[in-house]
Amino acid sequence: MSYPVDSKSEGGLEKVEVEGQMDHAYDLDEKAHIADYKADAIEAENAEHAMTVMQAVRAYPMASFWAFVMSFTIIMESYDVFLIGNFVALPAFVNKYGITDPSNGKLVIATKWQSALQVSGQLGALIGVFLAGPLTSRIGYRYATLTALMLLNVFIFAFYFADSLPVTFVAQLLEGLPWGIFIANAPAYCSEIVPIKLRAPATQMLQMFWAIGSIIVGAVTYRYNGLDTENAYKIPIALQWMFPTPLAILVFCAPESPWWLVRKGKFEAAAHAVERLGRRSVVNSKEAVAMMRRTVELEKTEKQPSLLELFKGTDLYRTLIVCGVYAAQNLTGNLIANQAVYFFTRE
Repeated sequence: MSYPVDSKSEGGLEKVEVEGQMDHAYDLDEKAHIADYKADAIEAENAEHAMTVMQAVRAYPMASFWAFVMSFTIIMESYDVFLIGNFVALPAFVNKYGITDPSNGKLVIATKWQSALQVSGQLGALIGVFLAGPLTSRIGYRYATLTALMLLNVFIFAFYFADSLPVTFVAQLLEGLPWGIFIANAPAYCSEIVPIKLRAPATQMLQMFWAIGSIIVGAVTYRYNGLDTENAYKIPIALQWMFPTPLAILVFCAPESPWWLVRKGKFEAAAHAVERLGRRSVVNSKEAVAMMRRTVELEKTEKQPSLLELFKGTDLYRTLIVCGVYAAQNLTGNLIANQAVYFFTRE
């Protein structure tokens, strides 16, 4: 006795088996691909660690240049920050906004306004730092910096046309917003586009640029100190405009951070950015991007981060180290030094 054969059922089984084989083959291909890019990542890491500083400069000449360009925002910021500290002792500024000191009959800027003008920009910068994170994460380092530069151009108008100390205070507060973005983005961008051996020099360069900015503002205010008209402080304010637009043009031409592009899943764009940063004959963009992918994926294996993590376990030590380094600059008397010009005029 024979039994009927369900051809439809047999066809279904064959289809399931074929699909299973295809899935298995896809899994193998995917695993092979992952293994390949992890091997490339290890190669890239070894190559970077084996470089000397000079080899890194020769391999990544444009990375060094673009790090310099982004760091130049710190010279601009230093100029702006130290400018108001010089104004409180500038004769023309004091004659316009000062009050009579009962002890000697001379004009001085009221103490409350001296303090307010000194902290207004810093307060704005504090807000700007908090805005920099989500803004940069969304649109990237280039466009976040471009936005800040264009806003600074606008806020300088408020500073230049201010005709009272309250308006000057608000203008400085507004200028502080883009300053905060520069403070946050400049070191982060520099450390992401240069190889490991250049990260320390690139971030240390930022401190040198702070000093350069203060030297420039000192020279400018000294040059116009003898004027008894409002040009004595209007011209130094107007000179702030010499920075944002040229820098905006250069930043627009700069490559985006390949690390930011990898985090956004734009691997081809990241490879192109790496090729723009280094010499194609020396740098293997495929391996460099693979290294970044591997690092980003390792970070994703951790639980969702939050600000509270900064104060727990090993991360607490890192937070204390970073805060200690930044606090050291002010604990050495940096803030008092900003008001040195005023104290030198006191009898």
